[in-house]
Amino acid sequence: MRIVKEAKERRNEILDASEKLFIRKGFDYTSITDILNEVTIARGTLYYHFKSKEDILDGMIERLTSKLLKKAEAIMEEKEIPILQRLTIMMKALNVNDDLGHEIMEQVHKPQNALMHQKMQESLLAGIHPLITALIREGIDQGICRTEYPAEAAEMTLLYSQTVFDDLAEYSEEERNRKVRGFIYNLERLLGMEEGSMQKSILPIFEKER
Repeated sequence: MRIVKEAKERRNEILDASEKLFIRKGFDYTSITDILNEVTIARGTLYYHFKSKEDILDGMIERLTSKLLKKAEAIMEEKEIPILQRLTIMMKALNVNDDLGHEIMEQVHKPQNALMHQKMQESLLAGIHPLITALIREGIDQGICRTEYPAEAAEMTLLYSQTVFDDLAEYSEEERNRKVRGFIYNLERLLGMEEGSMQKSILPIFEKER
């Protein structure tokens, strides 16, 4: 008897199988045939849900982005954590730290996948921007931050942090330390904060990782 599955369930099943293969073999060395064999479905069924292997990768990026945003939203609600620490933890939560995430990001960073990289960045920006803006406004209300452009400051913070916290970037320890300190230094000025106030709050977050 042929098993008929709901479209969403089948789509997720294809994505799950593809994720395993991409981790095991890498994106470039995984074929559509490999995916068909892993899911045990007909080629027509796969193409009903995805037009190509790149389209499957796009679907994986959407799922990954959704997971990252949920993590950020959860951090936002942890009111017992000071604002500046929540802001930093939220930025770091947007950085992938598992095999699948690294495999996806390696593909996204390739020149031929520039459109996917742009789509992922736009998706993250659209989802996380209101959260960062809300944190900055909270800081303004508490007298920690002084800026008339909280939304614009949030956008700059997100774009800059994606460079500083990118695990795929090949920085030496000295270069990364300098980037972290530069991030803190510039963010203090961007948000109109007292010099050194952010270092006291968030530098220990980075030092714990060593």
